[in-house]
Amino acid sequence: MESSFRVSDWRPVSPLKRLPFAARSLPVFRSDILIVGAGSAGLSAALAAADEGSHVMVLAKGEASMSNTRYAQGGVAAAVGPDDDPKTHAADTLRLGYGLSEADIVRNLTDAGPSTMDWLSSLGMAFDYCPSGNIELGREGGHQVARILHSGGTATGHELQRVLLAQVTQHPRIDLFTFVTAVDFVKDSEGRVSGAVCMQSKRGQSDFETVIFEATEVLLATGGGGQLYRETTNPQLATADGLAMALRAGAVLQDLEFVQFHPTILYLAGAARFLISEVVRGEGAILRNRAGHAFMQDYHADRELAPRDVVSRAIYQQMFLSGDTHVNLDLSSVTRAEEHFPSLARIAAKFGIFIGSDPVPVRPAVHYLVGGVASDLDGQTSIPGLWAVGECASTGFHGANRMGSNSLLEALAHGRIVGRKMSELAGGVTRRFLLPPGRNADETDGVELNLTDITYSLKSLMWRQVGIERDASGLQDAVDNLRTWCGFLSHLGPFTPAGVETANMIQIGMAITRSALFRQESRGAHYRSDFAQTDPAWQVHSRMAFQDGQVSLSTGRVRTPSELSG
Repeated sequence: MESSFRVSDWRPVSPLKRLPFAARSLPVFRSDILIVGAGSAGLSAALAAADEGSHVMVLAKGEASMSNTRYAQGGVAAAVGPDDDPKTHAADTLRLGYGLSEADIVRNLTDAGPSTMDWLSSLGMAFDYCPSGNIELGREGGHQVARILHSGGTATGHELQRVLLAQVTQHPRIDLFTFVTAVDFVKDSEGRVSGAVCMQSKRGQSDFETVIFEATEVLLATGGGGQLYRETTNPQLATADGLAMALRAGAVLQDLEFVQFHPTILYLAGAARFLISEVVRGEGAILRNRAGHAFMQDYHADRELAPRDVVSRAIYQQMFLSGDTHVNLDLSSVTRAEEHFPSLARIAAKFGIFIGSDPVPVRPAVHYLVGGVASDLDGQTSIPGLWAVGECASTGFHGANRMGSNSLLEALAHGRIVGRKMSELAGGVTRRFLLPPGRNADETDGVELNLTDITYSLKSLMWRQVGIERDASGLQDAVDNLRTWCGFLSHLGPFTPAGVETANMIQIGMAITRSALFRQESRGAHYRSDFAQTDPAWQVHSRMAFQDGQVSLSTGRVRTPSELSG
């Protein structure tokens, strides 16, 4: 299918237009490689590049230990079991991609799974082992065999971040900067990305200094944007900054309509939205509605271990039919549930719920942005000098729906590939970059925006109208609201970290909504109630770009395995 659409009523405006002083006065830090983001993808790339001899700067938005990686509970998928192999892992991944996975990417990254786990072990990663001495492997939705490696049960992300960060902080060729909010890229006279304008603050302080980080190669590893939605498993830092920066720079963004919801978060008034790992259902926990009916048997042969989009929609429909705010997760058949899942048991107990016998209230929440900045196996984007890896990238590995625990595999394996490739090309060239214009005059006319109110309105809108189920009417209404917010933020938004975050969230909210309106079918994590069937004509990527002052949406072919083998 060949299709294109030009958006005439929206242009993402750079926050740098609100820069209150001349950019030529800013201090500059220089290195071979600049990495924006300090999760598993960014740190893996940094280590690979530095080991090849490059000088690397890594920017963390908050504390170095705080990233989406830290909150990953499920584990890392890799074909290391005796009854498994990378080809089987690839086949499962392709099946769950619903026709949009790129076979060469899938094959390369699943092949890299075992060696990536060996690399982590050599760094000191403490995986869980069975009493027999064999590595303990779990099974999650979509995987036909148990291939999920864990650390500390559901503390895999915490251990992974610890291990990678320890390596980065002691590496002589890596400089780590914390509490840095990236604002926008700077380019040289040939249009090549050559750095970024950023805001750097000290911990716990609202004051910040505006600086430029310059490098020959720039990598986006900024993670996702779960904070666009009211219900999310993502930390507060996940505000889609990298996607917004890439969009404004003119890079192609791909498959943004595919927003994956995790089926089960703990849902209690006043409680943090604690993610209940798929591993819990893998151990035998059952989803039940208010009447006690185990409803997943009505939706999919794999029941609780059906793909995440199926389970999330099933829970959503059960909530809608009954008017409830949640369904229940029954762990009574899980042997030693409190011992096996101590974090969940501890948090639930604080609210008077004992997971071994009491129903646990759960509902879906946004977990992962499947789409992102279009990049290839080397991590290169459509803009020279700009690379992307991890959740903010769209390589085609996940297709239309991410399979559980494949995200950490992609971040680690792809990060190492990208880091080595960047190092190969980086260094030795000093470019004069074109500085943003900046503006000294204050044109807000005394108007002070309530960013908290705008953000809450965005979250509610996205949850309600660009959520688990969508239709043209709701999406168009969302576009109308987002267009208005984009308009006044472009000239009233404060040049502060919070102001930049809000602008980024609104712009990517619009980009997701436009992409969801563009794709007139249901596929994977994108469900249109007015186009409920999967349409073979839409077995294409959606692509968005902002170029020559115009936003456009178009389609792109998916390379088939036969084409690749030929």
